[in-house]
Amino acid sequence: MAPTQKKNSREKDKLTIALHQVKSYFLYALGFSASINILMLTPIVYMLQVYDRVVSSGSMSTLGMLTLLMVLLLLASGGFEWVRSRLLVAANFRLEKSLRDTISRAASQHVLQTGDPGVAGQAMTDLLRLRQFMTGNGIFAFMDAPWTPIYILLMFMFHPLFGVGAIIAAIVLIVLAIATQKATSERLLTANTLTASANLSYQNSLRNSEVIQGMGMGSNINMANGILYDKAGNEQAIASTIAGRLAAISKSFRLIAQSLLLGIGAYLAVDGQISPGLMIAGSLLLGRALAPIDLMVATWSPFIEAKNQFNRLRNLLISFPDDIDRMSLPAPTGQLSVDKITVIPPGSQVAAVKGVSFQIAAGVSLGIIGPSAAGKTSLVRAILGVWSLRAGYIRLDGAEIGQWDRDKLGPYVGYLPQDIELFDGTIAANICRFSKQDSDKIINAAKSAGIHEMILRLPEGYDTIINSNAGALSAGQRQRLGLARAIYDDPRLIVLDEPNSNLDDQGERDLLTTLRRIKESGRTIIIITHRTSILSLVDKLLVMKDGLVANMGTKDEIMANLSAPKSNLARLPNKDR
Repeated sequence: MAPTQKKNSREKDKLTIALHQVKSYFLYALGFSASINILMLTPIVYMLQVYDRVVSSGSMSTLGMLTLLMVLLLLASGGFEWVRSRLLVAANFRLEKSLRDTISRAASQHVLQTGDPGVAGQAMTDLLRLRQFMTGNGIFAFMDAPWTPIYILLMFMFHPLFGVGAIIAAIVLIVLAIATQKATSERLLTANTLTASANLSYQNSLRNSEVIQGMGMGSNINMANGILYDKAGNEQAIASTIAGRLAAISKSFRLIAQSLLLGIGAYLAVDGQISPGLMIAGSLLLGRALAPIDLMVATWSPFIEAKNQFNRLRNLLISFPDDIDRMSLPAPTGQLSVDKITVIPPGSQVAAVKGVSFQIAAGVSLGIIGPSAAGKTSLVRAILGVWSLRAGYIRLDGAEIGQWDRDKLGPYVGYLPQDIELFDGTIAANICRFSKQDSDKIINAAKSAGIHEMILRLPEGYDTIINSNAGALSAGQRQRLGLARAIYDDPRLIVLDEPNSNLDDQGERDLLTTLRRIKESGRTIIIITHRTSILSLVDKLLVMKDGLVANMGTKDEIMANLSAPKSNLARLPNKDR
């Protein structure tokens, strides 16, 4: 099924739910923000008392007590700042931890269903950067901003001219903030999109470094990637320049406004309308009132980026919601039923599998053959639930494949794809699929795949660290390691896509021995192959052509038909769709 934007009882906004779960942290942080902003009046009140009481009376004891009280209050303010910061750090750590698995699953589903890794690759980066914003100065500015009207009200109490001047200054700064948003939001969004595309292109280049180096394509590839980065950098630079210019104007205006208010205060003090203390206090209070707005202008670009990150994550989680909790089903025996399925590969508009139907009983081995682009790999990806169906049904032990909990079904399914993907970690962890390690099961799988002796010859044996490129392992060794992973813990359904494409003669003999032993244990096996030697193990053959079932029957029947003079089915090359 294609992703949908429609919400139902299952498709809840996971990001909003996660934010609601940490709401108490932010409420406490707002409470500390209130205390901090009240205590920020301490220097102003202290200065007023010094000017209006101490200077006029000359009382040193009063100065001492006022100074001690001021120090204690400002120390408390610093403590509250520290606690507020810790609260936000804790909230965002919990937020990230609660969303990490959900976003990872949604990103994986996005890649499987759309074939586009760009948005998915950006998702985890968006989560981390959103966390960074929500623990930085930007979020503090938004927490302190509601206190600006309160400070302005206090300025009206000093003198109406102070209040009017503060309102005018605040309006100008708010206009500058809106102008910054209008001028930079679209460019920042474009820059982020272009940067994601450039990073994806660069990562693809790294994965193909061998081809690039061997064919002298480095300069051309770097030039192509450079064009993408230049476009992204140009948009980012323009947005940053605009934001920086407006931030500089905002800062300069705030300083000018404070100085002008000081001049107004001097006039009022000379005229006897206010005391000299209120003259300076008004200027200080204006600076405090405008500081959150000024900081908001300065951090507007990160705020826009955070908003875009939030929206991207929210759209991803809505489009690809978590599966509902499913009731556990009995362990499958391997009985498989495929009923009139249609499969369209991600990113394509053309069906690769068209109305295919067949059934195999538990313990039966099925070989799938046919010419290139016949739809064989697309078929097994649908059987495994990797690709969604556009029509039809696939049932394992009578239950639709979508009814199975993927994590619970996983141990009963083994899969060896054409392109072997290994993961960062030890050889042992890769074999046991990063589950809890069972040495006996790991060694049994390695022996069955014929790589136990090879592993022992490595410096660290089964604890040897490999990466996604498998380090120094050859293509054949990678394929054997992938086979060991596929047959680990004796799964009930085993799907092998070109399992012998990179094997030498000895490796192929070991593979035949392994598959024969698995077949004798009553496991269901599906094999895609272009080599006839491995077909001696299968019970049935399915011949595909142009996404359709060209023929299906027992191995002897199909092989006899293929040997007939009128048979025009081509042999399968190594790569298939």
